[in-house]
Amino acid sequence: MTDTSQRRSYLTGDARARAAADLKARYYDGATVRQLVTETGYSHGRVVALLRFAKTEMRPRGARRPAGGSK
Repeated sequence: MTDTSQRRSYLTGDARARAAADLKARYYDGATVRQLVTETGYSHGRVVALLRFAKTEMRPRGARRPAGGSK
């Protein structure tokens, strides 16, 4: 028998849109994908998929945000 506590939870509909919008806002505020993974507990792939779902303009890999937190 499968342990239901180990099952993956799926985000659908409004919950997915809200999660994607929240991640997009935090990413645009300067959070890295790695930070979003740590903060949310989502996998790297899930964070990236949600950012893509929200049509987020991604920074180049390894890019650092400018000093002073400017966007």
